[in-house]
Amino acid sequence: MRPLFALLLLGAPALADPSKIVAAEAVPQSDGWRISVTLRHPDTGWAHYADGWRIEAEDGTILGTRVLTHPHEAEQPFTRSLSTVAIPQGMARVYIRARCLVDGWSADRNPLDLP
Repeated sequence: MRPLFALLLLGAPALADPSKIVAAEAVPQSDGWRISVTLRHPDTGWAHYADGWRIEAEDGTILGTRVLTHPHEAEQPFTRSLSTVAIPQGMARVYIRARCLVDGWSADRNPLDLP
């Protein structure tokens, strides 16, 4: 029975901790907004790491995407920014969604109120 159980586990999806947004900040600039996001993810190397985050409007329209091109195993949590984000005038809140190379886009969106 044990070999069969091991084979069943091989076919099961990996249960990983999702990317977690622990902080976000929006700063208005003359050419748009600078959005900074602090992200935590149990990166294990090139095969499994947080590979981005994006800014969405309430209706899901993507306003900007920050691609993360390498793992951050030794830097957790970590903060990265995206500048010149065009946010429509009058919009008071955006949402941040994180992505993981293995698990894809998170189902969770974190609200970020604009100053």
